[in-house]
Amino acid sequence: MQRTARLQREVRMLDTEPPPGISCCPHGDDQFELRAPSVVSALLCRYPFEPPKLRFLTPIYHPNIDTAGRICLDILKMPPKGAWRPALNISTVLSSIQLLMAEPNPDDPLMTEISAEYKYNREVFFDKARMLTKKHAVDEIKVRTVHL
Repeated sequence: MQRTARLQREVRMLDTEPPPGISCCPHGDDQFELRAPSVVSALLCRYPFEPPKLRFLTPIYHPNIDTAGRICLDILKMPPKGAWRPALNISTVLSSIQLLMAEPNPDDPLMTEISAEYKYNREVFFDKARMLTKKHAVDEIKVRTVHL
C-alpha cells in the first residue's frame, strides 16, 4: 500500500513539476510502468527498496551503455557496488540518465572501444553517435526495465 502511494506521489510530481527536459506518465493500465518521450521505465515490485532495472531499447552509441542497452550508472545498482538508496526517486533516476547521456563517464565504461574513441578521438565518436541516432532514434530514445 505504501509503495503504491509513493508511486502515485512520484507520478503526480513528474506531471506537475518534471525535471527540465523530461516528461513522464503512467503507461497503459500498469501503474508500475512509466513512459517518457525518451524513456520507458517499468518499476520492479521491490521499488523503492531496489532500483528500477532499466535498459535502452534504441541502440545508443555511448561508453556507458552496452549493445544490450544496459546502463552503467551507480544509482541503478545496490550497495556495496552501487549507490541506490530508497530515498532516491524516479525523477532523480531520469535526471541522472539525462546527465549521463550529456556527460559520459569514459573512466567507468561498459564499452571500452567507444570509451577510447570518446577520450582520444571525439570527432570519430560524435560522427558514429550521430549516424546511429539518425538511423535508430529519429523520433525517440527508449529505456525499459529488465525483469530478471
